[in-house]
Amino acid sequence: MNYKPYAISWNTTYRCNLRCNHCYLDTNALTRQSANELSTQEGFRLIDQMAELNPNLLLILTGGEPLLRKDIYELTCYASQKGMMIVLGTNGNLINDDNAKRLKESGVTGIGISLDSIVPEKHDKFRGFSGAWDDTINGIEACRRQGVEFQIQTTVTRENFNEIPRIIEFSYDLGAKVFNLFFLVCTGKGQELTDITPHQYDQALHQLYETQKKYQGKMLVGAKCAPHYRRIVYEHDNTSPLIRAYSGGCPAGTHYCRITPEGNVTPCPYMPNVSGNVREKSFVEIWKDTADFQTLRYANLNGRCGICEFRQICKGCRARALALTGNQMGEDSWCNYIPGKYDNKTIQLKTSETFGTEEEFTMNWNTQAKGILKQIPSFSRGMIIKNVERFAAENNYGEITLEVMKAAREEMMKNKKTAFPKNEIENIEKQHDKSNSYSQQNDEIPWSDEARKRVEHAPDFVRHGIFKLMQKKARLHGYKEITSKFLSEIRDESMQLASKRIKNIGFDELRMEAWDKAKDKLKSAHKKEVIEEIKAFLGDRTARNEGIITKFQAYLKSANVTVQKENQTLPVWAEDARQRLEKAPIFVRGKARKSIEDFAARNGVTEITCELIDQYMKNIPAFVKNKSK
Repeated sequence: MNYKPYAISWNTTYRCNLRCNHCYLDTNALTRQSANELSTQEGFRLIDQMAELNPNLLLILTGGEPLLRKDIYELTCYASQKGMMIVLGTNGNLINDDNAKRLKESGVTGIGISLDSIVPEKHDKFRGFSGAWDDTINGIEACRRQGVEFQIQTTVTRENFNEIPRIIEFSYDLGAKVFNLFFLVCTGKGQELTDITPHQYDQALHQLYETQKKYQGKMLVGAKCAPHYRRIVYEHDNTSPLIRAYSGGCPAGTHYCRITPEGNVTPCPYMPNVSGNVREKSFVEIWKDTADFQTLRYANLNGRCGICEFRQICKGCRARALALTGNQMGEDSWCNYIPGKYDNKTIQLKTSETFGTEEEFTMNWNTQAKGILKQIPSFSRGMIIKNVERFAAENNYGEITLEVMKAAREEMMKNKKTAFPKNEIENIEKQHDKSNSYSQQNDEIPWSDEARKRVEHAPDFVRHGIFKLMQKKARLHGYKEITSKFLSEIRDESMQLASKRIKNIGFDELRMEAWDKAKDKLKSAHKKEVIEEIKAFLGDRTARNEGIITKFQAYLKSANVTVQKENQTLPVWAEDARQRLEKAPIFVRGKARKSIEDFAARNGVTEITCELIDQYMKNIPAFVKNKSK
């Protein structure tokens, strides 16, 4: 069997701005930079070695807080150019519009953001920092504004156990593409926490299965560090796409591993047994020859896991077995399943129906279809190839095109054979088009010396934009080289367009007065007209943008609300409370102001303070619950 990495987590730094109760990293290292932290050049070399094994793997850059590494953009860009899919694992507190945009431009595919409650105080307590919840939500809003896809990651504990369905609903309302529920493995500072019981573990997984059906085709809902979920899904529906897993179940050491800030390699983040250091050995050598990894791949499981019918699609959590028994091949005591229900016959999937299926083409795929395929994570690519080609053969298609891929996906959706959200291929197509417009260095259309010198004379603040635009225009016009003549053609084309627009507002030539008139025209535009223009502009985006328009309309309406109601004076806002309100996203600020003022009025309060806002926020879970009904 070919054991190659499909996903790698790299803890790029120990530094962190929060003090989370469950962190698996060294408690004493959280406030300082490790003197042994891999340098930028060592990071590049590590990425090169990863690419030797799988250039298309999913690379998860986390920490600590990865945004505290100044070279994080260089690392993401370098890995992206190798062909890797990059996900940044962050608490979201440091994300703003500038770095969200920069992360997107440097090749980050998505951002995983931790959110452990919809009650700010509970989240802040878990994260060890007051105000963390507000900063996380602001980071999510920045991702949305910059078009960066994000997923929400929640660690289940006794404190938020009963809150999980509402957190999932809240995540969907925020616009998350994926929701992952993490099950705590008691290592690091997590050793001091009391985990949920095995019964609650099982209960949470059954509840997660029922909840994910509500979001099927709209948002992926999954479990992490919980291989037993596949057994539970199988018992509900043995044809569900959610039971697909890497061959052998838990991927630790078989298709996945972790790298620490100083370069130590372990089978997963929750397993402290070091298999080697990338400064002393090549990552390729560690991956292929390490004894710990070989044991995980070939040794037999012990205890109940060794005789369980689901050992091929589950395997149990190897980290939890190591933490509780001292043996990474021991039984996972957090699973309460008793083997024998299925006559002790091993349950396994067809190889072609699992993640990690090798890529094998038996039909012709056109360039666009192959381009889309490259945007799909490598661990599911082989499986998708087989499914699409099977669909094409059954329907007598001679070539795989984008339209065939879409049709195959729709067919799989009808038969519940895929867990991809409804518009996944369309979203991938858009991302593919965008990536073409911002090409990587290896794919750039070459420039003549004369053309490059010409652009280098442009002002600094527009130079980068010109280089990007010319690459896009050259592809659009079919040019193989960007020359000075081509630059002149694009300049003339732009001037003709500008002249046409100037004539449309009544001017014969380009003058400053035309600019002033255009500004005045925009100023005098009626709000309704502005809304219609926004709708037209956003029309080619996904249906979720309708929610943005609705919220924007609500904001415009609330902006004109008078400060007095009939026979009632609204409460006065204390300065610190007003500043706190201003931190809220603009499209919910008006509604939040009104709700808080109503709350104050009902309670006979004449001044709104931060303490009053805290009291109001305690009512949010009930509000969200009622709203879902």
